[in-house]
Amino acid sequence: MATLSHDPLWPRAGGWPALADLDPGEAVDLVLLGVPAWRTSLSPTNAHATPGAVREALRRYSPALMPNRSAAGAGGAGDLGALRFADAGDIHEPDGPDGEAATIATVAAALERAGLLVALGGDNSVTVATALGAWGDDLGTAGLVTIDAHYDLRDGVSNGSPVRRLVEAGLDPRRIVQVGIADFANSASYARRAAELGITVVHRDELHGRNPAEVMVEALEIAGAAGGPVHLDVDVDACDRSVAPACPASVPGGLAAWELRALVRAAASDARVRSADLVEIDATTDAPDGRTVRLAALCVLELAAGLAARAT
Repeated sequence: MATLSHDPLWPRAGGWPALADLDPGEAVDLVLLGVPAWRTSLSPTNAHATPGAVREALRRYSPALMPNRSAAGAGGAGDLGALRFADAGDIHEPDGPDGEAATIATVAAALERAGLLVALGGDNSVTVATALGAWGDDLGTAGLVTIDAHYDLRDGVSNGSPVRRLVEAGLDPRRIVQVGIADFANSASYARRAAELGITVVHRDELHGRNPAEVMVEALEIAGAAGGPVHLDVDVDACDRSVAPACPASVPGGLAAWELRALVRAAASDARVRSADLVEIDATTDAPDGRTVRLAALCVLELAAGLAARAT
């Protein structure tokens, strides 16, 4: 990253303290955790390079929230300064059974101190351990919302199988909502599997002309129907390839960047959402302007903004 300017009146996001350096009894609002899985990806990827790239990109942005005349209670500019952030570092070698066990334990421990955990992938396989660690003993009442062009119901263990693996682990598929499922990005067999399981699917075309926040409210009513914790899986390849060129599976005609950001903020504003992941970006293949990684960094801030809105 090029040298950034310094302005005492323009604070920067990111650069958050290590969770391990805080007092053991000190609570935080949002904690980051890098989960750089990549070894089982169906597409060649260096997604393990992405958590560090997202952390660096956060420094490009401020924690400021601008006045919005269309928002309820709109007033003067504010910021996220009232929130407490921390960074739990990266899971070492998160792929495989041992790596997933370490991720589950780390997520569970972090959420004893944090209101929201955000996992920076890595490929989509990280969703399994992140969600299981967040749900803990509440798996029987938990819910899942995915923002993804794909069902992720494949057989085997890969970045194409996390939803199927979570169902097999005990997640009730009737509390799964998949937003952004796209034509020409899935097979008819997996579409039938989703229908047979009772998964709620919101097709990409159904989003046209709809308020993303309203879509997310409906999704969370289904995923959170049993009152348990909800995990949000944000597969950035749901976006149009023009804004997410570093996602191997992104296609032309996907979500606009603003739609993804609005969906993410709306999800985090619901207290049932305890955890989220940002996945499927290979930072080493991004456009020269780093647009995909920057979008992921902005999604971290949108999650924080949603978290801040819970108290208003």
